[in-house]
Amino acid sequence: MADAIVSTFLEKLLNTLAEEGRYVTQFREEFEKLQTELQLMQCFLKDADRLKRKNHTINKILADLRELVYEAEDILADCQLQSSDAANDRFTHIWPLNLRFKYQSGKRLKEITGEITQVKQNIQSLLGGPLLFQPDLVNGKEQMPRWSSQVYDHTLVVGLEADTRKIKDWVFEAAREGKKEILAIGIVGMGGLGKTTVAQKVFNEKEIDGHFERRVWVSVSQTFTEEQIMRSMLRNLGDASVGDDANELLTKINQCLLGKRYLIVMDDVWSDVAWWGRISQGLPKGNGSCIIITTRIEEVSMKMGVKKTRIHRPEFLNTDYSWLLFQKIAFAASEGKCIYPDLEDVGREIVDKCKGLPLAIKAVGGMMLCKAPYYHEWRRIADHFRDELAENDDSVMASLQLSYDELPSYLKSCFLSFSLYPEDCVITKQQVVHWWIGEGFVPLRSGRSSTDASEDCFSGLINRCLVEVVDKAYNGTILTCKMHDMVRELVIKIAKDDAFCTTNSTNCRHLGITNNMDRKQLTVYQKLRGLVSTTKTGEVNKIESTTAKKFSEFRYLRVLDVSKSIFELPLSSLLFHIGSLKHLTYLSLSNTHPLIELPASLEKLANLQVLDLSYCQNLKTLPQNLITLRKLKVLDVSSCGSLECLPKGLGRLANLEVLLGFRPARSGHGCRIGELRNLTRLRILGLHLTHGDEVQHNEFNAMLNLQDLENLSISCFDSHGSDMTSKLDRLCPPQQLHELSLKFYPGKMSPAWLNPIALPSLKYLSISSGNLVNMHQNFWGHNNIVWKIEGLMLESLSDLELQWPMLQETMKSLRVVNVSWCPELVSFPIDAVGFRGGVWIKDEHKH
Repeated sequence: MADAIVSTFLEKLLNTLAEEGRYVTQFREEFEKLQTELQLMQCFLKDADRLKRKNHTINKILADLRELVYEAEDILADCQLQSSDAANDRFTHIWPLNLRFKYQSGKRLKEITGEITQVKQNIQSLLGGPLLFQPDLVNGKEQMPRWSSQVYDHTLVVGLEADTRKIKDWVFEAAREGKKEILAIGIVGMGGLGKTTVAQKVFNEKEIDGHFERRVWVSVSQTFTEEQIMRSMLRNLGDASVGDDANELLTKINQCLLGKRYLIVMDDVWSDVAWWGRISQGLPKGNGSCIIITTRIEEVSMKMGVKKTRIHRPEFLNTDYSWLLFQKIAFAASEGKCIYPDLEDVGREIVDKCKGLPLAIKAVGGMMLCKAPYYHEWRRIADHFRDELAENDDSVMASLQLSYDELPSYLKSCFLSFSLYPEDCVITKQQVVHWWIGEGFVPLRSGRSSTDASEDCFSGLINRCLVEVVDKAYNGTILTCKMHDMVRELVIKIAKDDAFCTTNSTNCRHLGITNNMDRKQLTVYQKLRGLVSTTKTGEVNKIESTTAKKFSEFRYLRVLDVSKSIFELPLSSLLFHIGSLKHLTYLSLSNTHPLIELPASLEKLANLQVLDLSYCQNLKTLPQNLITLRKLKVLDVSSCGSLECLPKGLGRLANLEVLLGFRPARSGHGCRIGELRNLTRLRILGLHLTHGDEVQHNEFNAMLNLQDLENLSISCFDSHGSDMTSKLDRLCPPQQLHELSLKFYPGKMSPAWLNPIALPSLKYLSISSGNLVNMHQNFWGHNNIVWKIEGLMLESLSDLELQWPMLQETMKSLRVVNVSWCPELVSFPIDAVGFRGGVWIKDEHKH
């Protein structure tokens, strides 16, 4: 982790020195000395990080280095802050506080540089050899992910066909025999063997979907409660069940399942199963229902009613299946085939060390996917893997540790951020990538936007199989993810060792916000940089007022995410002093209650880059001073039902890359749609239009010149007035648009600009809800100009009339189609998996 901390600091330092701020310039000599010392030791830090697990002296030295670099980074941030204040106040330079700051900071910087010089010498003496300068690392050229999206199918399964067939046979056999008791099946085996994968394969099989009327998946963590399990079951059955006690929850479960044939999967069950006896008694019996339990402990499955004859033990993958799985991941860029003859032998050697464990194979496969296809590089990895196994014979943990060691430094901090989340927590991608932007984990190079760079980092972890995909949109965009429990074991251990996230050290830099947070506990962690809500799906944090008021006391806090939380008092009063968090870059108040207005001191957060206010239904207004937050890159006010418009002057936020939930003002008292012209860096835009007078005649081309805009969403939910459709028809989206979503479109015919000539680069189109009946004649193209669309979603369009042959003819690149609740569609194939290159049709209008 030391190399990650140093790399992040050096990148910030290089960027800051280029800004020539007054206070940074005054300390330029000291910062440059510090920069040189850190650059010289950078090449040894990765080796030192590996050795610290075996050498306590190196561990202590790196811990000291970590704290010194953090302190230097805080001084650098303070210098930026002072420079900003000085630029805004011509009298600032005579204020005694700033003279004192200059003296104290300069003195401490000299001390830090001296101490880091000593650290460098200590590392050199312990590791041996001179410290060599590595300009590529210093200039920020460390290899970035080669792909900005996932490059292989995350549902990939190899060698489990016999396992799934066996379990399905048991299920159907029980149904044929008509037994009254519930069939209990156990999948038992060591961690990383693929128990969950087998259960998922069975759970998602088309035959199983058609056989059972209800299917429920519950991830049982080691820290669960009986109530949490029942609430999870009810969420699967479509009932939120807020406020019910245990008896009422069980009664509701019974009612939902009564008379139905159901399948329940209890995934990753551990030793204590007393809860199961109480829950199982409340389940309806008969009808051929089935329970599948995955566990590492055979005795656990038997205590839950599984007979020995119904315990399945997945086997290790054989040599051929192991190599096949590895190829599909490591060589995904070449369609899952090894096209480098000199790599096959060393590749098979690496795979052999995984001992047939799918999780280990995926981890090393994902690692090699991101490595250059050179023999010497693969040989180095194979030797490193051998050394890891000599220290730890557990091939899964050895492969995971190896994957972490081989991460680029900028991905290590991103990876450790997952240590805050509880076991089996489903995590939204948006939350973690915003966190990374806010805390500066994302390297900004070659003029790339922050949002694009953060997406690359996320894909880097996905492609390395360190993070698992949970849910995707129709276009392949990952929405949520989670972490395998064995990967989580590793990330928690590393995070504790490096004081990234630990409750045992005052040096802790990050904490997860939970219901049981103690105000006194927070007092200890004065070095916090991130406070992040880590609530599981369907749950909320209930935070006491005294605890919430402490949030504004952490001087160097960069990230404050209190999403999905309920407070006793309005947040505007609880966060009255939030303006004192001068270094805050990411603030999320998403889905909080009660939030009616924002704290007045928000205007003091000059460094704020991400502001997430989504799903704040009671939020009525945004303060006018919001337009002074010139560094803002992400503003999300989507699903804020009471918000009428955004403040006038929003177009001054020239750095905005993402703007969601934009509601144009109907008068001159708020932001008009015409101001979008000034937001030339926008990449993602979400519009909410409800009245025709929200768009004037001189504003139809407001988006036309937004050359970076790739994703546009237009929602007309609860729209009024007959002129709304005509106004929408005259809007002019930019030609380079990559993705378009129309929701609740009020017209019966699609807008004239929705055609392959006006939108030649469009790859994904989603149309959902609304009154649409027919497509405009322009939609079908002209003179052999057809769509380049690869993904299409049509949802809840009860009147839409389309013919599949015509659509197929004008969308020849179509790969994915998601259709649901569109009863008037003609000739659309049903369940056409594999149709013309892998088209997926989900058609529910017959049901």
